[in-house]
Amino acid sequence: MSDGAPSPPTAAPADETPRLALRPKEAAKALGIGERLLWSLTNRGEIPHVWLGKAILYPVAELERWLSEQTAGGSRKRRM
Repeated sequence: MSDGAPSPPTAAPADETPRLALRPKEAAKALGIGERLLWSLTNRGEIPHVWLGKAILYPVAELERWLSEQTAGGSRKRRM
C-alpha cells in the first residue's frame, strides 16, 4: 500500500566497491551544485580535492566533513 511517502533509497549491491572519491561531474551532482560553481570553489581552494596526475578527485569523506562544516552555526547562512 502506498501512502504517498517516498520510498527509501535502495542499498548498493553487496559486490559493488564503495566510492572513496568522485570525479568533478559526480561531485557536483552529489552536492547539488553546478560544475562551474564546483570549479570556482576548487580554484579558490575552498572545497577539498586532490590531484592524481592530471585527474582531480573529490574524496567523499572530506566532502561530507566540509559540507557539515558549511552548515554548522545553526540558522546562519553562508554563500559559497
